Amino acid sequence: MSNYELAIELELDAPAEKLFRCYSDPKLLEQWFAPKPWTIKSTDIDFRPGGRMAFVMASPEGQEYPNAGIYLDIVPNKRIVTTDAVTPDFQPSGPFMIAEVTFEDLGNGRTKYRAVARHWNEETMKQHAEMGFEPGWTQTARQMEELAKTL
Repeated sequence: MSNYELAIELELDAPAEKLFRCYSDPKLLEQWFAPKPWTIKSTDIDFRPGGRMAFVMASPEGQEYPNAGIYLDIVPNKRIVTTDAVTPDFQPSGPFMIAEVTFEDLGNGRTKYRAVARHWNEETMKQHAEMGFEPGWTQTARQMEELAKTL
């Protein structure tokens, strides 16, 4: 366990397989992955361990923020791990964090969702917290929950 970890844990009113689909389908990911009114302008995703995870987030004013990394581990309907420490063409990058999301089926169409951001040092962890990690990641999880309910 990292000493430089930020995490949220929520109970979502959607089945794990539908939440997982919201992560694995680029067209769905674009609908929820940025905290509104921010948007995801584009995605370039190869959803497999070692595959690319690239997207462009846009502010309400239109400023664009490209993000790129790779998938480290994927367990269908259970877990997704990504990092920005390596670019999609396997060059050193950042690094800012390793992100891990887990889905635990609670029955009755409910899922325990946990999202963790592990940082290399205290400075980047604090920067991420100040950027609004907890409210931002909570908001996007709720946006994902709403989208999953429509699938």
